[in-house]
Amino acid sequence: MAFKKVKRLGYKKILRNYRCPLGEMDLIAKDGDTLVFIEIKTRKGRPIGYAKEAVNARKRRQLSKVALAYMKSNNCCDIKARFDVVAICLGRGEPEIEVIKNAFDLAY
Repeated sequence: MAFKKVKRLGYKKILRNYRCPLGEMDLIAKDGDTLVFIEIKTRKGRPIGYAKEAVNARKRRQLSKVALAYMKSNNCCDIKARFDVVAICLGRGEPEIEVIKNAFDLAY
């Protein structure tokens, strides 16, 4: 569901569920010449804001470490990169899906 949404926006998938000793990344994609690290948050029966807010400071630090590890291990440290969040709200009817580009900066 989330990948279909970002694909419609022109992203090209590189990896799903990337794992390393520091954690995991839901999706890694390319948007033009930018490497995009994507966190997918799904909530049921709540406003979309709850899904967005689930990426707290601790989670941003962990995702940043995973992204840096990926870039280092794939020799792509000189490529532009950003963090996006795909927020999904499951309720009655069609799921509400929002892609938040540049959702947060690299966190230490």
